[in-house]
Amino acid sequence: MDSTRDQVVRIQADACWEKIMIITIDGPAGAGKSSVARGLADRLGFHFLDTGAMYRAVACAGIERNIDFQDSGALEQLARSLDIRWIEGRLLLDGRDVTDAIRSLEITGMTRHVADHPGVRAHLVQLQRATAVGRNVVTEGRDQGTVVFPDAQCKFYLTASPEERARRRQRDLEAQGDTRSFEEILAAQEERDTRDRTRSIAPLRQAADAIEVNTDGMSQDEVVDRLAEIVLELSRRYRP
Repeated sequence: MDSTRDQVVRIQADACWEKIMIITIDGPAGAGKSSVARGLADRLGFHFLDTGAMYRAVACAGIERNIDFQDSGALEQLARSLDIRWIEGRLLLDGRDVTDAIRSLEITGMTRHVADHPGVRAHLVQLQRATAVGRNVVTEGRDQGTVVFPDAQCKFYLTASPEERARRRQRDLEAQGDTRSFEEILAAQEERDTRDRTRSIAPLRQAADAIEVNTDGMSQDEVVDRLAEIVLELSRRYRP
């Protein structure tokens, strides 16, 4: 059941927004993008677009069909043959709900091959834009405000210290039964940060008009509160 605070925010939102609004949330791994984006979408009554899940869905299909992830042509052909769509917050892959299945460690390990493929990425960007047509959307990733939705009305860049992000990742892994050390997780995260910022395709960077929010020491609810305040203020400011 929605809290009174959520209901008040939605009433305020309905009063402010007269046009479709897209909110992008970008940032490095471990900054809390997914949980915050989902929480903000719930708070505002918006559709939540988890773009990373779409790349995971392609990786899932590739594993199931024994695709060679080094075969560029086969990987792109696979991605373009799949029916990937969101229905009531659940991700369907060729009509099958894979929302939970795509979170496995095996799929996580193969997703980077999908995300780094220019042809696959171009196709999924088209799907992401199509999913947002006619909807109020909160979307998160690493290129939402820079590549996918460069004209979004509200852009955020979530960040946190490397140590804070590594601690969050360690908690998530422990919940899955993975007991890797903090030092190992931090080293892997630093490697990923470097890879994300130096990729030739859609590198991680902050959009010039994005609002940076450092989430160190903040709970998820506190971050969502802060972002919701900013969104409502912006929508009032730019209301015709």
